[in-house]
Amino acid sequence: KIFFIICITIISQSLSFVSKAQDNIVDEIIWVVGDEAILKSDVEKFRIELERSRETVDGDPYCRIPEELAVQKLFLNQAKLDSIEVSDSQINQYVDRMINARIGQFGSRERMEQIYEKPLEEIRDEWRESTRQGQIVNEMQKKIVGNIKLTPGDVRKFYSKLPQDSLPFIPTTVEVQIITIEPKISVAETERIKGRLREFTDQVNKGEREFSTLARLWSEDESSKVGGELGFKGKGEFVPEFSAVAFALNEPKKVSKIVETEYGYHIIQLIEKRGDRANFRHILLKPKVSESELKEASLRLDSIATEIRAGKFSFEEAATYISYDKDTRNNKGLMVNTEERSNNYGTSRFEMQELPSDIAKVVYNMKPGEISAPFTYMTLKQKQVVAVVKLTSRIEGHKANVADDYQILKVLLEEKKREEILNKWIAQKQKEVYIRINENWKNCDFKRDGWVK
Repeated sequence: KIFFIICITIISQSLSFVSKAQDNIVDEIIWVVGDEAILKSDVEKFRIELERSRETVDGDPYCRIPEELAVQKLFLNQAKLDSIEVSDSQINQYVDRMINARIGQFGSRERMEQIYEKPLEEIRDEWRESTRQGQIVNEMQKKIVGNIKLTPGDVRKFYSKLPQDSLPFIPTTVEVQIITIEPKISVAETERIKGRLREFTDQVNKGEREFSTLARLWSEDESSKVGGELGFKGKGEFVPEFSAVAFALNEPKKVSKIVETEYGYHIIQLIEKRGDRANFRHILLKPKVSESELKEASLRLDSIATEIRAGKFSFEEAATYISYDKDTRNNKGLMVNTEERSNNYGTSRFEMQELPSDIAKVVYNMKPGEISAPFTYMTLKQKQVVAVVKLTSRIEGHKANVADDYQILKVLLEEKKREEILNKWIAQKQKEVYIRINENWKNCDFKRDGWVK
């Protein structure tokens, strides 16, 4: 696939430490594309990492890897001619996300540096260049493909030409509306949480404990695994309440005042500022909901559901005026699929595994139009709420058809058109760009014709 080059780029930027054994390989130039060289060590590095990550290559890796690297070089060569660049801030944000993910994976910055056998800043510099190339390739592809415009007639024609045995199977999908109520938190519980955070602040200020140690022990955020460290981020990447207090900090090691957000209560410590981005540690504590508060919220929501079933008002009205969930409240309670890898992304359709598990369990045996009994579930923000759901529609698993699956078929056709445009462009560039392959690397069953002239 065309996208294999993007996988290669990601591997190169995320795992440049592949193997010290590479130092012992006698290196050589095996391909030249335009004025760009592909080294034997590049191919070996990617092969080893694909093996480690249990990724497979369709064909001989010593043929397919350099071939896809050559395709990437064609895009980069054209990008130079077209003066395509990407912003430093865009690259930095991507690299920061990669580094934050790796720190989370390895457990600490120190452990990451130990595994990569180099300081973090050196890792960052290496990743910037490979990230820059990957982003430029993406931008070049976008320019080549342009805006693909499809009509409903195009989609129907595409569907009519698909052999029946090639039609994609569409799993069962559902549309769900939801109303949530957040149980009240007692004043005593709020004060208990704040008291704990004040204790932590005193211990840090007196030098009795390190902030990172307390975060590992007590913080209820995923960042606790790395001592509460959040990685370099801009103001817009935090909720406003957190951002306002965090970016007002100027002294590393100083602990902020207690901050309340939709996630709970935090204290924050500045690690380092770099331009308009900064790295912080934080400790998050969440007030606990008592059984009596959960029961009270469930009884209230049960009464609301009963009145909806009696026709006193609609589910949509209740969701708009009663529901605490701001993401669905203005959508009459209708949930929207935010799973970017899903074919249903951005729509109101969900496969069962794409719903939060607590909701999926309730919806699984419901019939369209049915309203559930109240149940508790943990939101994506890890907040315990009480909810009722209405199953708006259910489409059982089936082979794709235009009536039910127009959007999915449209995405498939767009992807087909995109690949056709890029493949045609690559074939033309193979004729125009200087390409030389080492004699020992020519005897390959290449995926594309046109490499050996």
